[in-house]
Amino acid sequence: MTTQLGAIIEDLTLIVGSGTLAFLIFMVLTPWFHRQLIKFRIGKQLRENALSGEKSTIFNQLHAKKIGTPTMGGLLIWGTILLVVIISFALQKIGIFHQSLFNRKETWIVLFTLVACGILGAVDDYINVRGIGKHRGLSAKLKFFWQLVFGLAGGWWFYSKLGFNSIKMPIPGAQEIYLGIWYIPVFVFIIIATANAVNFTDGLDGLATGLLILAFGSFGILAYAKGLLILSALCAVIAGANLAFLWFNVPPAKFYMGDTGSLAMGATLGIIAMLTDQALILPIIGFMFVIEALSVVIQLTSKKFFKRKVFKIAPIHHHFEQSGWQEWTIVMRFWIIGGIMAAFGTILGLLNIL
Repeated sequence: MTTQLGAIIEDLTLIVGSGTLAFLIFMVLTPWFHRQLIKFRIGKQLRENALSGEKSTIFNQLHAKKIGTPTMGGLLIWGTILLVVIISFALQKIGIFHQSLFNRKETWIVLFTLVACGILGAVDDYINVRGIGKHRGLSAKLKFFWQLVFGLAGGWWFYSKLGFNSIKMPIPGAQEIYLGIWYIPVFVFIIIATANAVNFTDGLDGLATGLLILAFGSFGILAYAKGLLILSALCAVIAGANLAFLWFNVPPAKFYMGDTGSLAMGATLGIIAMLTDQALILPIIGFMFVIEALSVVIQLTSKKFFKRKVFKIAPIHHHFEQSGWQEWTIVMRFWIIGGIMAAFGTILGLLNIL
């Protein structure tokens, strides 16, 4: 019993210590990073057109005051995560840590996704900031193409290298759904859907970040329950970096994460859900991300086929904003709903694992 308790304490020290280190590194680097964003004039610019191709008139009216606020804060989020991983690797090499956070089985594909989608988002942000092209950013089709490429690469890796070929039902004792080669397109859908859902949600100060902290915290618990200690510690690192970002992102935001943050965080969340074999728990833990994405799909579908809007503006957080709700009211209420659903999803996931 003493040995088992000691092992648990050692595991929790690694998890909590890694998350705390990420938080502290982010807090220390932020003043310097913020100065660089201002120095190089990396300020938010509003896109002229919505996804439907129409002018973003209502959105631009709501957020005109945010033009020029530094963006691309996501670079510091995933940069901090990588720095913690590198530090853990160095400490392992000199014998201080028994394990590093760079693990081929548990975290290699997660880190690859984080960087790949982070770079894609950074390119999109930079084009937007500099006002290049008619889209003020990468076109939706081009972003989708690269997400598809990354998704296919990840799906192939999971299927051929890690041996994943089924989806676990979120019901205790239920049989897994065998997919075979069809696991790859299902994987691609989940990763792309999660990346874009988080991207849609990142529209109000602190909204997406708070929900991401809840989601990564939940999957950190599920990863540990499945015996994936290093993945659990990496979830803590991601949550810690986002928590520090939230310190500066609450209204009025000091800077925004941009697509380099939201796409990276969303795709990474999807990858972790697949690694923990909890893909069908993801819509519960990330309930508000699902609602945000569905509001966009419903709006676009209704406008295309019925020539009318369901919401005043989509995603749905902007609908409430246009309806007169204060920004912080929307954020806090979405956090409350997200927290309840994350807790429910975590419990259901634990019942499914234990």
